[in-house]
Amino acid sequence: MRLDVYDMTGRHVAELVNEQINAGQHRVTFNAMNLSSGVYIYRLQAGNEILTRKLTIIK
Repeated sequence: MRLDVYDMTGRHVAELVNEQINAGQHRVTFNAMNLSSGVYIYRLQAGNEILTRKLTIIK
């Protein structure tokens, strides 16, 4: 499984997970202290499945 965060220009800003994980529900804690307020994109890839969603950070 791989979980990455990108800014709206497409720049990679964080790699949260990059490892083999067993099937099931999981939780990831993300410290956004070094990121500015704004809209980001997170991309989750598990096998052949890819999920992309928006993430808003407000400080």
